[in-house]
Amino acid sequence: MSYADQVFAAMCRDIIENGVSTEGEKVRPIWEDTGESAYTIKRFGVVNRYDLRKEFPALTLRKTALKSAFDEILWIWQKKSNNVHELNSHIWDAWADEGGSIGKAYGYQLGVKHVYREGMMDQVDRVLFDLKNNPYSRRIMTNIYVHADLHEMSLYPCAYSMTFNVTQEKGKERLTLNAVLNQRSQDVLTANNWNVCQYSLLLMMMAQVCGMEAGELLHVIADAHIYDRHVPMVEELISRESHPAPKVWLNPEIQDFYQFTVEDLYVKDYVTGPQIKNIPVAV
Repeated sequence: MSYADQVFAAMCRDIIENGVSTEGEKVRPIWEDTGESAYTIKRFGVVNRYDLRKEFPALTLRKTALKSAFDEILWIWQKKSNNVHELNSHIWDAWADEGGSIGKAYGYQLGVKHVYREGMMDQVDRVLFDLKNNPYSRRIMTNIYVHADLHEMSLYPCAYSMTFNVTQEKGKERLTLNAVLNQRSQDVLTANNWNVCQYSLLLMMMAQVCGMEAGELLHVIADAHIYDRHVPMVEELISRESHPAPKVWLNPEIQDFYQFTVEDLYVKDYVTGPQIKNIPVAV
């Protein structure tokens, strides 16, 4: 059984059984089809931990589109783009303007250069610099929730911060790279495993180009919620048969973060249940 399946099922049961309903509250999201308020069942402060040295945390209850997830993380962290025309999927189309821009959000923020004692760098290059030159620093992190620019973002960042932490494991020569992903809000059915997989891949990329081993991803979600219309779908999903986790790896020849492409992601033995279709979308 995939460990990611176990974590996901336990989280969903906890939200459904012990969560708090937002019905009747003033909420921002509306249903795309009716325009009515989209209410959720929510849990505050969900924390999940995944050890990439043991297995890749992809759900097998249903398929997660790993290539598309990888493409989006490259779009944000490598291309540092805020234009959907540079993204191969259409997941951001609803928030893009007529030119394809989502405003000063996500990749835009990672591409802004800042003045450091070592020179001008953006946040991604700062992480890479520190991992290679000062790996034991407790200051290796990114933050794209920039209050000064929120009014120019089509959507406030959900996954907004990554904190990287390096450890020297007993008996191992290579350093281990771990990370904390902080997320203010998450639609569990549509986005949970997508985010887990794409930030696991980011951790793997960073570790590889810095000569380290990818270790643990700690995922912290302030508001983990299931939309009321999604509850029956989630209940059916977590009742399914689980399968062993797939084998996932990156092209070992790539040693430059900016040289990775979607074709450098390899997936083997990914057996899953059927995809859930026609999921109602809250926007």
